[in-house]
Amino acid sequence: MPRQPPTIFPQEQRLLSDLGERFKLARLRRKLSNAVVAQRAGISRTSLYKVEAGHPGATLGSYFRVLAVLGLEGDLNTLAADDKVGRKLQDLALSPAPIAPRRRRSTSKASNEPSK
Repeated sequence: MPRQPPTIFPQEQRLLSDLGERFKLARLRRKLSNAVVAQRAGISRTSLYKVEAGHPGATLGSYFRVLAVLGLEGDLNTLAADDKVGRKLQDLALSPAPIAPRRRRSTSKASNEPSK
């Protein structure tokens, strides 16, 4: 029995679909058939179809093999290359905690009045 693919939210599915469409356009620009790309990538045509459709069950390895066949494997280096949120979190953890200013003791009114 095949495994269920992970649950994907609609925004994530759109991103995957857009990625798959870019893969398909890259393949068509190179005038390569899906059978040729699948054979060179060492995956089935069904797996290639899943990659190009942005199916969440396609493996990362399949995506990488198709990138390599298309000569785009260097693009993988740009994924998550600039982790702005992670760097800010790291910087916050590394910076020393701010020192709170010392509070002055307030003197009571009785001590401020001159003695009789």
